[in-house]
Amino acid sequence: EELGFCKPGESGAFVSGQRTAPGGDFPMNTNGGGLSYTHTGMYGIYTIIEAVRQVRGECGERQVAGAKTAICHGTGGTWSASATLIVSTER
Repeated sequence: EELGFCKPGESGAFVSGQRTAPGGDFPMNTNGGGLSYTHTGMYGIYTIIEAVRQVRGECGERQVAGAKTAICHGTGGTWSASATLIVSTER
């Protein structure tokens, strides 16, 4: 909602029906995500690596067909910092 992919209050419907799963029309966390993986402020580099690999077409079975743009968003520090990065092969 806050990144503008859907309106406030519509996130439940936005992600329902496996829409964000691999093969869905809006795949997220294509590398499997980081739940219970590491400190939240340390996971961000893995989202960047996955985004770059996706737009390069280097992800094998988890490759999103035709990926040209990817977005990474995360928080860190003491939840007081956040960053968003857009990776794209388009100009």
